[in-house]
Amino acid sequence: QVQLLESGGGSVQAGGSLTLSCTASGFTVNDICLGWFRQGPGQEREGVAIYCTRRSRPHYTDSVKGRFTISRDAANNAVSLQLNTLKLEDTATYLCAAADRALPAGWVFLSQMYNYWGQGTQVTVSS
Repeated sequence: QVQLLESGGGSVQAGGSLTLSCTASGFTVNDICLGWFRQGPGQEREGVAIYCTRRSRPHYTDSVKGRFTISRDAANNAVSLQLNTLKLEDTATYLCAAADRALPAGWVFLSQMYNYWGQGTQVTVSS
């Protein structure tokens, strides 16, 4: 049984930093994509940063490039997301997501491609 265990999140002022972590367990395949989506109030779920085991480089959505960094712990099937220079618009529920197959690069930010989800952790950025 696949489980995604998230930690981190919280409240911070604009310009601050937070760290999110997600550990995946129960996978029986080697090719997975693991990372983070977010969903703000009244907004659609948005892919933020994804690591796929077949690729050496992670994927980032444009709005977080240069501010967020995803790191992978391959041995433990875990990823961490370092959120720096946070903005008000980063406020959202951040959800760890995993797909138990390799995804084409153009699909990594499609939420329907992910079959496992964490419970979500709140990130609130205030002025």
